[in-house]
Amino acid sequence: MLRMLTVFVLILAVTGRPAMADEDAQKAIIAAVDEAMPMALATLEQAVNINSGTMNFEGVKHVGELFGAELISLGFTTQWVEGADFGRAGHLVASYGTKGPKILLIGHLDTVFAKTDDFQRFEPLGDDKTKGPGITDMKGGDVIIITAMQALKNAGVLDDVSIRIVMTGDEESSGKPLDKSKEALVEAAKWADIALGFEDGDGNIKTAVIARRGSVGWTLKVRGKAAHSSQIFTDTVGYGAVLEAARILNAFREQLEPMENLTFNPGRIVGGTRITNDQKTNTGTAFGKSNVVAKTLMVTGGIRAQSPEQLAAAKAKMQAIVADNLSQTSASLTFADGYPPMAPTQANQDLLKLYSDISKDLGYGEVLAVNPRKAGAADISFTAGYVKAALDGLGLMGTGGHTKDETADMSTLKRNTEKTALLIYQLSQGE
Repeated sequence: MLRMLTVFVLILAVTGRPAMADEDAQKAIIAAVDEAMPMALATLEQAVNINSGTMNFEGVKHVGELFGAELISLGFTTQWVEGADFGRAGHLVASYGTKGPKILLIGHLDTVFAKTDDFQRFEPLGDDKTKGPGITDMKGGDVIIITAMQALKNAGVLDDVSIRIVMTGDEESSGKPLDKSKEALVEAAKWADIALGFEDGDGNIKTAVIARRGSVGWTLKVRGKAAHSSQIFTDTVGYGAVLEAARILNAFREQLEPMENLTFNPGRIVGGTRITNDQKTNTGTAFGKSNVVAKTLMVTGGIRAQSPEQLAAAKAKMQAIVADNLSQTSASLTFADGYPPMAPTQANQDLLKLYSDISKDLGYGEVLAVNPRKAGAADISFTAGYVKAALDGLGLMGTGGHTKDETADMSTLKRNTEKTALLIYQLSQGE
């Protein structure tokens, strides 16, 4: 029997309602998941065999139509959010119910594999392993969402909860501007009490994600005084753009590296007498000579932080370093929009505890929080600032994501569908 005390505490924390669970209903849910597995496998194969690289708009929409039809058959209302305003195919949004806690389920339709890629097909390998483009990232997670809804419906308990499903079409390469491309997701988060994400986390069924580091781009521009190199270090010429940039980057390393789970990376640097920059292709050129003090330099990079507070502290440190210039130099640092952090809150930990208890009671063992360094940015990060609790990494597990060796452990499809359906059922129970 599932641990009712844990359920009671969690539901009070995230919904303000006491918990009541029915053991017979739970058994019915498990039986319904088992019955739904053949259809789930067929849907997954069909979805994987549809190329939906982010910029293959037709393919992304085709996968959305496939999943949308499955949800409509369960009584969901669906909407396709067109992506013209942010340069992408768009998103699938589906809704069900008006009672109980409001739960947001997050997936995505796109993959990293372009229409011209030679990795295109669902390929069973034996021993419960199957290769395929996007099978774990994250068409398998999408199928878990749909199958869990089917199991709850067939067990007669779906009407006890309000569900919003958002499957984005641009998770692998976000459309711009972000306020447009993530609008449907943010609006759903403002509506929801709880957000559940179905990425595969670190690919380990024994872990789930309670924290994701945000990912933000930055650009450093440095100016020096061009002059003959024989006069470098003098009061009138100073140190030049290259040495000032070296000072700044090394100070970033010294002051940011000790911050737990925070990383920064200068990915590209161009400097000299003259430089060019092509932002669309991330390329540039430089002209300079060894006997001329460098006049201009640019660095582009990224920074990842585990909480909004940590990111703000890191930005403040970086700006202070940039402002403390060497003689005859100047510098500016700007930050781009990006993925916000999903902080490891107590409510997220409580939600993981409930999920882990369900896993243990099913005989699948404990589920622990994944190290944030092993979980990249994901769509759920855009919801974390609005919902009371969030949990990610509930999808189909496997290895080789984003490569032509992407392989799913198919034994995790049924297990994670059961855990998801029971988690939603537990959260739905109240007076």
